[in-house]
Amino acid sequence: MLIEELITKARQAVKQIADYDQKQVDQLLLAIAKKIADQAEPLAKLAVDETRLGCFEHKIGKNQNMAKNIYGSLKGQPSVGVLREIPEKGLIEIAHPIGVIGSITPTTNPTITPLGNGLMALKGKNALIVSPHPRAKKTTQQTIGLMREALTDCGAPADLFQVIPEPSIEYSRQLMEEVDLIVATGGPGLVKTAYSSGKPAYGVGPGNVQAILDRDFDVTQAAEFSVIGRAFDNGIVCACQQSLFYPNEKEAAVFAALEKAGATVYSTEKQRAQLREVLFPAGKPNPELIGKDSATIANAAGLDLQEQSQILAVKVEKIGAAEWLCKEKLAPVLILKGYDDFAEAVSYAKENLLLEGVGHSAGLFSHVNKHIYFAGKELPVSRLVVNQPTIDAGGAPTNGLNPTVSLGCGSWGNNILAENLTYRHLINIARIALPIEATATKADWD
Repeated sequence: MLIEELITKARQAVKQIADYDQKQVDQLLLAIAKKIADQAEPLAKLAVDETRLGCFEHKIGKNQNMAKNIYGSLKGQPSVGVLREIPEKGLIEIAHPIGVIGSITPTTNPTITPLGNGLMALKGKNALIVSPHPRAKKTTQQTIGLMREALTDCGAPADLFQVIPEPSIEYSRQLMEEVDLIVATGGPGLVKTAYSSGKPAYGVGPGNVQAILDRDFDVTQAAEFSVIGRAFDNGIVCACQQSLFYPNEKEAAVFAALEKAGATVYSTEKQRAQLREVLFPAGKPNPELIGKDSATIANAAGLDLQEQSQILAVKVEKIGAAEWLCKEKLAPVLILKGYDDFAEAVSYAKENLLLEGVGHSAGLFSHVNKHIYFAGKELPVSRLVVNQPTIDAGGAPTNGLNPTVSLGCGSWGNNILAENLTYRHLINIARIALPIEATATKADWD
């Protein structure tokens, strides 16, 4: 009965805002974004205390930035009534709400996933019901509670946002079967269940973001970007950088720059083995080290760590299935490998992606256009982030990607979506087709 009750309340709330215009909708979004941004610090503390994952300071920034960036991307965008008119094609596009959207959220992002999906759902005048990860239910409940407060403050129905109070696999399954559309953020099993629910679903695949340093790019800048991209929230973000492939002749400079930027570099087989065994015992990820800081991981592996090191960077000799360290690591550990020519670097990145993370994202530090296009053509990813920390694959003011909390991986990653989820994926669009003068003639077909 619980899920049915939540659905009923959500549908009633959707009816209550059926006549809201674009200005009213956008005012709700601003109030919600501000509420979460203002409470970014206590929400970050609650998340770290509850889940024991990630970095408190980084979570504060993540909560603030995603609130601002997602709201900023939605502000002024048409989502109510007529979206656009295209006279030369005789088309008029009209937005329709989908209705009630279900969001299955992960333990790694208990605030920004419900926030981001909630803002995008509400942009199209939909309701959102969240099924939180059991290990993050308190943080998600607090987040949704704040979002409901923002709605009430604006005179809107609070039940546009709801959360399952005691989450379970059975409740998640029921939710997916009853809502009008699902956004599933989690592992392959969850995504498969969402796609099997009988309802439209957007799922996302795992990350394993590979990055390449081209010969022309500044080594110091690449090292700084790599440490930022690998250290962020202790490496649990799917867009965190997992590797750095560098020109062989620049190895000493790359290692020195990484250590200056906040890494400790390990290059012996003994050190590799120590990290490999502690991160992937019997070839499986060690759940005890997911989201832990660099000092905890170094201590577990019996390795010395330089003072103030944010990440562990380990040189590998093998690529792909031959080296477990080439898999996704939800921890601040970066793999390093040299290459002779650029095509070889791209092949290394591709092999690791095919091992895990295909379809997600890759990074490139280069100003050589032919190399940028070559990597974009050869790598099976939905996003190639150039000359930025790879965490910007989730959208940032410095690039044109949609700010989002759900990064689709296309058919490579068994997803229907090969881009960043945004509000237009959460509305139905009706197209009025007016008659226009035909341009095709019989001669065109002869």
